[in-house]
Order: sequence, then C-alpha cells, then structure tokens
Amino acid sequence: MTSLPTLYTADILYTGMGLPIRDGGVVVSGQTVAAAGPRAELRANYPQAQEVRAGRVISPPPVNAHTHLDMSLYEFQSLPYFEWIPQVVIAGRARRGLEGAQTGLEAIQRSGAAAMGDIVWHPEVMEWLLTHSQVPGVAYWEVLDPNPATAAQTFASTRERIEGWRELERPGGLRLGLSPHASHTVSHRLFRMLAEYAGAEGLPMQIHVLEHPSEAELFATGAGPLAESMARMVPGLSVADILGREPAQGLTAVSYLESLGVLQARPTLVHMVNVTSADIRAAAQAGCLVVTCPRSNRHLHCGTFPWAEYAAAGVEVALGTDSVASGETLDVHDEIGAAWTLHPGLDPRQVVRAAVKGGSRVVGGRVPLIRRGEVWNAAYLWPE
Repeated sequence: MTSLPTLYTADILYTGMGLPIRDGGVVVSGQTVAAAGPRAELRANYPQAQEVRAGRVISPPPVNAHTHLDMSLYEFQSLPYFEWIPQVVIAGRARRGLEGAQTGLEAIQRSGAAAMGDIVWHPEVMEWLLTHSQVPGVAYWEVLDPNPATAAQTFASTRERIEGWRELERPGGLRLGLSPHASHTVSHRLFRMLAEYAGAEGLPMQIHVLEHPSEAELFATGAGPLAESMARMVPGLSVADILGREPAQGLTAVSYLESLGVLQARPTLVHMVNVTSADIRAAAQAGCLVVTCPRSNRHLHCGTFPWAEYAAAGVEVALGTDSVASGETLDVHDEIGAAWTLHPGLDPRQVVRAAVKGGSRVVGGRVPLIRRGEVWNAAYLWPE
C-alpha cells in the first residue's frame, strides 16, 4: 500500500532561490520533494497530502557566519565595547585556546548550522580545526598589530603560517582565510600588506568594523573612550601612528579602509553598526558582504544595525553569533530569533535569507535547493 505524501507548512518557506515565501509549504513523498511553494497552491494540487504544521520556517539550514570558537570557555558579560575588550577578552585570555574551540565546535554541530566563519587566534586551534572540523566554512587567522614599525615582520610571519596551513585544507572541511582584527588594531602598513596578499592568493577576509560608537569617534577626533582604552593597552602609539594619518571629521573606518585599498580585496565587514550612508554605499560599490551579530551588538551597547539601509543599497547581509562572551550562545537560531525581535519593522523573510544565502556567500558555500526531485532533509524544518 502506497503511503500518502506529507505537506509540511510554515509561516516562511525559503527554497534557496529568490525571496522566501509567506505561508509556504513542501510536499514530500517518501524521501523526495514533490513540490514546494505557497501553501494554498499545494493544498489544491495535492488534496490527498497529510498536512503537518512545521512551525515558523522551512528552509535549508542557516550559516553562522562569524564566531570565535576558541573563546567558548569565557563567561558571558555585558559591558560597553571599550570596557569589554580589556576586562573580558584580554583579562580572560588564559581561557582562550584549543579546549574552548573544541567546546565551541560541539555547540556549532548541535545547533545544526550548515557552515561557519570562525576567527582563530591560536596556531594550535587553527591546525586542529583544519584537520578535524566536520563543519565546512572558513577559518580566518586573526592578525593584530597596531605598530607600523613591526608591520613587515608581522606580515612575514603571517604569510609563513598561512602557506604552511594551506597544506592542511581538505575537501568538505574548513578553508583558510585572514582576519585583520579591526580597523583600529592593525597598522596602516600591515593592512595594505594583508589586503594585497589576500587578494592575490584568493584568501577570504573578515574585519571587525564600526562595532561601537566610540570607534566612529576615534576616527573623527582621535579621542573618546576607545582611544583612551587603546592608549592604555598600546602605550607610546598615537592614533595617528596607527592610521598613518591624523583623525579628521568626515573620516570613518570604512573610508579609511577604502583609502588603503583594503576594500578592493572585498573583505567581509563584521558588525558595521555605527556607519554613515556613505559607508554603506562604499561597501555596496566594493561588493563587500556584511555580517551582523544582533545579540552581541545589544550586549556591548553598540546600537542597532541599520538593516533596512543595507537592503536598500543592495548589500548582502549575513548573521553571526560572535563569541559566547558577548553573544551568550553559538546557536545561530538564537541569533535569528534575536534579529526578529530587535528589527520588528524588518520583513522576517529578509532575516531568513540572510542567515542562509548571505551566510553561504560569506563562507563560499552552496545552498541546497528545496525543489521537485531533490532529496528531502528533515533539517529543513527549523526549530521554533
């Protein structure tokens, strides 16, 4: 006796193509997709199908486009960004390492993320991820050196590491990438070297940019709480030393990176909360992708990501959890829920597409399609 097909329905259906559909569904016969589309059409075309309410979303699994797995043994703390860096990240650095990365990777696997973009600080962690991770995506080697006098030395050691690690890349695993840490923690000389190298070698890049309002103040005036925090952490270096120019009204982190030629390498820009309209246009014109981390932005008092402006400019947005120290969990589904809450005026379908299509573009992955003839995957039924 032939079993009846099942019609799974949800508020949002994303097939991996185009714009997600409101009140959509998927007809599944055995383990094969028979049809996907608006619920009303499927109900009419497949009257014999047994309807099952799947929840809010049916879609290929989301991507966690920005993580710090090696910080997974940190405790969550909510502080202004310029206090959080020294009081949490630096003060707790003894907790950062391989055990944290292993704990974090287990959390990523439990979350059902299709892929990830992870920022890696320890060489041991990089080697372990490249050889052991069953979650695909990109492992970005983080580089931090604000001193222009040591730029050449830092670049040479970075290139040597990258060239050695590339031999560890394997099909289905993580690819290697570069992450100049932030617009204000890498010297102008080193930024140019890293961007040129990444562009020539085809290495994907991620950079933390304009996360907190104090970063915008630093570029405009050279003053403010972030500038004061940096003066304590890197004594003897002025903001002008790091940037290779004086701060000025109208100068932003994005326009600064553009002037260095960094945007030509099409890095993924992470956070991008405290931006101007010109910053958004520059990112769009350069073809840069942007990752937002809504919970981290809230917990570090960064402000609200101007999602609608990015959408209007045609910038592809992705979602990331950041570290557990600022985002609480590494479950991208938690991040999606937070995005719906923190952006109530945004079409929720945009969040779903960002988590799937945007994230896949960041890490260079392929989105599986939910269409007639494809194999059905129960992971397409997202948790509530």
